[in-house]
Amino acid sequence: MERRNCLLIGAPVDTGKRRKGCVMGPDAYRTADLAETLAALGHSVSDVGNIVPAAERAVGCANPLVHSLSETVAWAEALAAAGRDAAARGFSIFMGGDHSLSIGSVAGVAAHAADQNRPLFVLWLDAHTDLHTPLTTDTGNLHGTSLGYIAGAEGFDAFAPMPNVVPAANICMIGLRSVDGAEKAMLQDSGMSAVDMRTIDEHGVARPLSGFLKSVAAANGFLHVSLDVDFLDPSIAPAVGTTVPGGATFREAHLVMEMLGDSGLVTSLDLVELNPFLDERGRTASLMVDLTASLMGRRVFDRPTQSF
Repeated sequence: MERRNCLLIGAPVDTGKRRKGCVMGPDAYRTADLAETLAALGHSVSDVGNIVPAAERAVGCANPLVHSLSETVAWAEALAAAGRDAAARGFSIFMGGDHSLSIGSVAGVAAHAADQNRPLFVLWLDAHTDLHTPLTTDTGNLHGTSLGYIAGAEGFDAFAPMPNVVPAANICMIGLRSVDGAEKAMLQDSGMSAVDMRTIDEHGVARPLSGFLKSVAAANGFLHVSLDVDFLDPSIAPAVGTTVPGGATFREAHLVMEMLGDSGLVTSLDLVELNPFLDERGRTASLMVDLTASLMGRRVFDRPTQSF
């Protein structure tokens, strides 16, 4: 596999939902030896430290349920700037932090893709579509709106405009199993690829992923992968505040990451929704690091035995 210049970007965002704990995510990945693991695979690694949010400004939303809007906007602005800079220098890994961080991380890599006159594709590994907007969310949690922003939905007036809206045909969601009515309506006839767990049960994960990767390759696109802890079954990854039973198994998840690694198409990565406060002796953080290693070239027969 091609050796990458990996830039680890700490994104301790904890404003996208009410349950606290994701602020500890970046340090949990450091403690689980993410940098050391990547270096052992032959990649160069630079930890740029934790990003700090931009200055807050007065913003508003017609939906009274939305909370922490100004804080989330400030995080998005800082991460967009950091993401654009990092994308020009190497392979960006955003260590989160809740999923609202992707509003900023993807904006940054989208701006870089536009600079290079190449299309951006997004693979969303998640139990949820996160297609709400600040106007449609019935929880007020902005971590459920990230993909809505990326896809150019209306209702994000408080945020800077998405630099380069990702076309629906360039978005693939895998692992879905908790989608509400409003999100289903947004998905209908949208052109996005939505792969739920029943599809995976019936046909496996390789077929839909392979088809999506062929589209990325044919377009000479950049590929951003956003990996949410709740993509995984909670029996193997308990450290997330939005657990949904029936998620990806250990082998399904590693197959996805190994296929992505084989493709050589991935250019940036989010690791989101890790809440170390809910973990069991660091097992979820270690699994997320292990999955990142599979993406970056480790194969099943290379995996060291771990004890917890």
